[in-house]
Amino acid sequence: MKRLSTDETVAALRRGEVVAVPTDTVYGVAARFDDPVAVARLFVVKSRPSHVALPVLVGSVSDVTSLGVDFPAAANLLAERFWPGALTIVVDATPDVASRVGAQHSLGLRAPRHAGLAAIIAQCGPLAVTSANEHGRSPCVSAEDVIATTWAAPIAGVLDGGRCDGAVSSVVVLSSDGWRLRRRGVVTSAQLEAVLGPESPTRDR
Repeated sequence: MKRLSTDETVAALRRGEVVAVPTDTVYGVAARFDDPVAVARLFVVKSRPSHVALPVLVGSVSDVTSLGVDFPAAANLLAERFWPGALTIVVDATPDVASRVGAQHSLGLRAPRHAGLAAIIAQCGPLAVTSANEHGRSPCVSAEDVIATTWAAPIAGVLDGGRCDGAVSSVVVLSSDGWRLRRRGVVTSAQLEAVLGPESPTRDR
């Protein structure tokens, strides 16, 4: 597998290819969100079921407005406190937008704290991503880990952004009922409560 420069990574994404990129947590494989053919290719490359939704990486809150999602006040508060960083915020989205990444009525958004990846997003726009590891295997935390995987052969290459810390990002779901922590990670329930108040006792949708 080829190691890509930043310019080569941007060019590959603009051509509609799938690439491996570093984030602030683990390495992922990515495609441009606004390229449905590339996103479909991402599902195929990863052998990921089409109904298992992909998160979307953005550069900042300003990128969210271009996605056609409802980013409520609670989401803005969380973004101000935890972005860039290891928190995915799941918000309502129209079926048309959500279906681009295998979702039905929502979109999971995160602004990663990685300067190299942020520079790519600034040039290519938001990216649909999934972790760069085989299902059930340990996450890839370096370019070498990605290169060593056999499933990743069809991707255009990997941007070597150094070693990631391997931390798990938290996933919070916002709805009209309040908020729920879907996945525990770097950002804790206590930190979320300090911003939004108590977690909703109802299940997320």
